[in-house]
Amino acid sequence: MKQYQFLLFDLDDTLLDFNAAEQIALPKLFEAHQFPLTEEVYRVYKEINKGLWHALEEGEITQQELMATRFAKTFEALGEKVDGRALDAEFRSYLAESKVFVEGAFELIQSLAPNYELYVTSNGISETQTKRIQVTGLAPYFKHVFASEETGYQKPLKPFFDYVFERIPQFDPEKTMIIGDSYSADIVGGAGAGIDTCWLNPKRKEANAMIQPTYTIDTLSQLVPILDGAKSLQKITEKQ
Repeated sequence: MKQYQFLLFDLDDTLLDFNAAEQIALPKLFEAHQFPLTEEVYRVYKEINKGLWHALEEGEITQQELMATRFAKTFEALGEKVDGRALDAEFRSYLAESKVFVEGAFELIQSLAPNYELYVTSNGISETQTKRIQVTGLAPYFKHVFASEETGYQKPLKPFFDYVFERIPQFDPEKTMIIGDSYSADIVGGAGAGIDTCWLNPKRKEANAMIQPTYTIDTLSQLVPILDGAKSLQKITEKQ
């Protein structure tokens, strides 16, 4: 077991509850424009948004295209024409106001910060993600927020990780682990970049047999014994 120094955390659904944030932001957006957010409208949006994020991870579209089209396509499907980019910016402003954590996330980051170098690695928008960690009080614990908008690439692409690694002082891949809920972005991406991975997988989804995470956890609290075990093994090795 390795001694870790650099911990790279995904943000949405790893530390912050994105679904809860979305449940707050979407009604505000639709209410502001006097459009009813019915179950059918929500279903259409979720389907379009999910497809666009998948296309982004596959490198088929850019983040700018995603932001410009997810609401435009949603309202187009409902027979309405809107300024998709403007609505997206408004939606992200509401999203940034959310303070809902994944269970145990804030306490975990507080406990880890004195002993590890913590970074956020996210496929989100730089301004939005930075505001979210500021609003939630997480900002003082992280060295930097690396978002795909800043890097010019998105997880799981290796250039995303190359960008991050080049900007972490005295970076050592052997002492690095990424923690995230997305198998395709965090686990596949981390493995391809040559670092250890920890999959937050509360629903116990199946991993591709070709790429297995270094660790799999159901809750964030299970990360602590992994890190404590690594430190204990290091101490034993140093005494020998």
